[in-house]
Amino acid sequence: MKNQLYELPKLDYGYEDLGPYISKDIMFLHHSKHHQTYVDKLNATIQKSEIQLADNLIELVRSTNDLPDSIRQQIINFGGGHFNHSIFWNSMSANPNQQPTGRLLDDINSKYGSFQQFIDEFSAKALGVFGSGWAWLQPDLSIVTTPNQENPLMHGFAEPILGLDVWEHAYYLDYKNKRDDYVKSWWSVANWQYATDKYNK
Repeated sequence: MKNQLYELPKLDYGYEDLGPYISKDIMFLHHSKHHQTYVDKLNATIQKSEIQLADNLIELVRSTNDLPDSIRQQIINFGGGHFNHSIFWNSMSANPNQQPTGRLLDDINSKYGSFQQFIDEFSAKALGVFGSGWAWLQPDLSIVTTPNQENPLMHGFAEPILGLDVWEHAYYLDYKNKRDDYVKSWWSVANWQYATDKYNK
């Protein structure tokens, strides 16, 4: 079977639609340039590979520990970059609810004491990522972080239900070196419907 090639996902909103929290300029660069580069390099890696790789993105990134040294890091970097950004775009909405509803909200309140305490803890972990990386909300409502383009699937955990990109390229045009301002603003576009749908599955 021929190895699967990948495409840049289309967004459910326009580049300008997350303003003023995330600008049109940064969305254009982040999606059409940064993410496209991950897709292109992933496809180039796959085309050059002499081994049969998993035929869907989730299984591909989940299989990184089993890959030979000759290809493992490329799949971590480029497959992870493609997977992580695909979740990130879905984790934002132009018309978001300001908090989840139903069972997800109840369970967050039960685990963290209140929705605001959850926001505070998630934000603190996102701000605590050294250098480039990600903060994730998991289906068990734990909050985990990963460096660079790694993600929870690569470490044997479940697929996240929400993800926040804290690489500098995600915010530097808008917020310069103020990651804390970016994280605070990001909650205004967080897509709780997406998280709820994944949580309820």
